Amino acid sequence: MLFLVVPAGGSGLRMGTAIPKQFLDWGGIPLICATINAFFAPDMPKIDGIALALPSDRLDEATKWTFPAPHWCTAGGATRHESVAAAINLLPDAPQAIVMIHDAVRPFPPLRPIHEAIHALDAWDGSVLAEASIDTLKRIDANFKIIATEPREQIFRAQTPQMAKLSTWRNAFAWAKENDFKCTDDVSILEAMELSVRLIPSPPSNQKLTVPEDLKILQRS
Repeated sequence: MLFLVVPAGGSGLRMGTAIPKQFLDWGGIPLICATINAFFAPDMPKIDGIALALPSDRLDEATKWTFPAPHWCTAGGATRHESVAAAINLLPDAPQAIVMIHDAVRPFPPLRPIHEAIHALDAWDGSVLAEASIDTLKRIDANFKIIATEPREQIFRAQTPQMAKLSTWRNAFAWAKENDFKCTDDVSILEAMELSVRLIPSPPSNQKLTVPEDLKILQRS
């Protein structure tokens, strides 16, 4: 089985819009719906269910959405971390099911890397899509003095989906709660638990829409 988890409980303040960015109009539907629909494109892996964490004032609206697979909704938490945990709790009890956690505002999930990330779970505890850095990266101290130049060949920018078996995710979020471990990147919990996570190279087209300039770039493409 394969489930999709979409944490979308945030306010999207960096986009500077009157409504949360995940609910911006995208071809006549909310952006979050366009993102989810992209996972039902031809040759995408079959999804058996979708768990959404949303602002509490959007739950009634979300129950009326329709997708090619059943979906369940809950109110999001104060942080993305809490929203993911709440959404995972909605899923049926299928410990070996694969769970993909994906940003609501990445509407172009890439086909081949997603399949590669799923297959990686045959041998790894988790997998994550990531984009290779094209920039030289500088490490600084508190006074902005450069203290190191990092080899960009070893640096990747984490994307989503991020994947693991349902039992792994549930154990990870329970561990994070017990140890007061906070993160903005889900596989960071697996890493902190010293589990094995496979990085899957992914294209820059799998972009997260965060600031107004992101929308302008995509609208011109």
